[in-house]
Amino acid sequence: MADHLDSPNLTSPAMDARVDITDIYAFQKPGDINKSILILNVNPLAPTHADEFRHDARYELLIDNNADAQPDVKFSIRFSKKEDGHQFANVQRLARSNGSDGGDEDDEDVIDEAPVSFGSEPKVTTSGDYRFFAGLRSDPFFFDLVGFLHGFAFTGVDFFKDLNVFGMVLEVPNRALGPSPQVGVWAHTLVPATLQPKRLVQVDQMGRPAINTVFNHGNDKITFNGTQPADQRGLFLASFVGTLEGFGYDPTTATGIELNLVSKGAVTTDLVGPHSDYLPAFPFLGTPH
Repeated sequence: MADHLDSPNLTSPAMDARVDITDIYAFQKPGDINKSILILNVNPLAPTHADEFRHDARYELLIDNNADAQPDVKFSIRFSKKEDGHQFANVQRLARSNGSDGGDEDDEDVIDEAPVSFGSEPKVTTSGDYRFFAGLRSDPFFFDLVGFLHGFAFTGVDFFKDLNVFGMVLEVPNRALGPSPQVGVWAHTLVPATLQPKRLVQVDQMGRPAINTVFNHGNDKITFNGTQPADQRGLFLASFVGTLEGFGYDPTTATGIELNLVSKGAVTTDLVGPHSDYLPAFPFLGTPH
């Protein structure tokens, strides 16, 4: 799995599917080299465990411009309470000035009161150079999860082919990502702290797919989800290096890198291919099942 259910025993972080990140994507907008598409999906098995976005949570896409593993730009998404079947989203762009390490600056509201789509038709909100969608969509991830859980006995059966997620899709002008032509992208979700509801704490985060689901075990999964990328080298490097050395990964082989790692080079594919329901245009995620 990319990042679905990445707390111990295949549960959601904070025991809340609404803030459980499943995938993130970043790619150039088809046909427009001056814009990018950022996608953050949450809520595996939607809408079985949750039929809304969490209104007191914050969903953030994070951009690093200078390779210091700290966010220089944040696209922060917050939702209203779901009332009478309706929910709305607001998106802010938060940027810190060059060299600043104290708080966010240059805050900008880029999307206001965007309606959430709970049906099959995507409701898209456009504001200036930005476009936004949030709602129920087909899960774009494809993988033989059952085969993975049974010792890599892959049969090519896609566990995710009929499942849904709650997606957030943001089209942005490249200049909004910052001055660097190469950026780091990750995402996290934050919720009010227990007994301190005005303080938000990170409960899930994802950059490279499958790191937490594959390489961490037990409570280390919870620790990993609460850390920042800048801190992960110190906390997890020794463990990751030991794991990779044990796997015996061959760096000259580019095929099936992640499966190669976790199977000691014995498996390069799960026999599953991409879904056929991706849309060619915004919001790109397929119609929900």
